[in-house]
Amino acid sequence: MADRDDAYELVFTDAGDAGTGAQDVVPVHRTDRKGPGGHPIYADDTGIVQAEISDRGEVRMIASGAHQHPASGVSARPLG
Repeated sequence: MADRDDAYELVFTDAGDAGTGAQDVVPVHRTDRKGPGGHPIYADDTGIVQAEISDRGEVRMIASGAHQHPASGVSARPLG
């Protein structure tokens, strides 16, 4: 889709015991692959962090290794 953003920041919020709400931000760019929902997969420069991002900004993390457990509660912000 031509109107889809080519890059996002994935925002991982830690709602751990301290309740600090600390955030980690990882920039990702669109790849030529599609995820299980038919939306583009975005990846960081290492290829380790991968996510399918829908046209509504919904994020589905994609495991890139056998021992990964994809994070939940991740949001995406368009870069641009």
